[in-house]
Amino acid sequence: MGLRTRTKVIIGIASGVVVVGAAAAIAGPVIYANTVNGQAAAAPSLSAEPSGAGTLSAAEADGTWKSTGDSFAGYRVHEELQGQDVNVVGRTKDVEGTAEVSGGSLTKATVTVQVAKISTPEAARDEYFRNTALQTDQHPTATFTLTEPVDVSGALDGSTQDVTLTGTMDLHGVQKPVTADAQVAVGKDGTVQVAGSIPITFEDYGVEAPSLGFVTVDPEGSVEFSLDLER
Repeated sequence: MGLRTRTKVIIGIASGVVVVGAAAAIAGPVIYANTVNGQAAAAPSLSAEPSGAGTLSAAEADGTWKSTGDSFAGYRVHEELQGQDVNVVGRTKDVEGTAEVSGGSLTKATVTVQVAKISTPEAARDEYFRNTALQTDQHPTATFTLTEPVDVSGALDGSTQDVTLTGTMDLHGVQKPVTADAQVAVGKDGTVQVAGSIPITFEDYGVEAPSLGFVTVDPEGSVEFSLDLER
């Protein structure tokens, strides 16, 4: 990719606006920030229906659970563009999760995300994310694997339970220990929802956040997820 082409791509990722004349040069970043922030999805949370809506006995909860098509995952990053705070959120439903429960404890779990399918409303940003930042042709998936069992019995009686999930994150070909703050609840139909986020530092995974003077991406971000699980 030539310098001129690369510059166009980066500017498209960073600003997402066309500046015409002096007035637009002043208003552009504000308009862009308001637009992107308005498009950013809220952080994953338990839906109204599962939250405290259903119960399971320990025996009913035991076994293997798998994610449904309503599950999603993605990322959230913060940018600063000429003094404007911008929150960028990418999402995909190409997620495969499995969990094993025994005696009221989550004993095993894996969540695999097709990172090349993560998208935002800005195509240029997505191209940079896939081709340059995460090189998804070489590293097409990101996987969280639980490494320590966690008690989830508090969610079985119809309550919402806060949990800490300890595991490893395999991202961009690098594995690192991570912890996820999450909530668990049982739905009326007996399904289980788990929603939360994992803070990450891009440098830890060999990913360099772009900084071009007029736009800066924070060196930290988060991986977000919402899993609907069924037997």
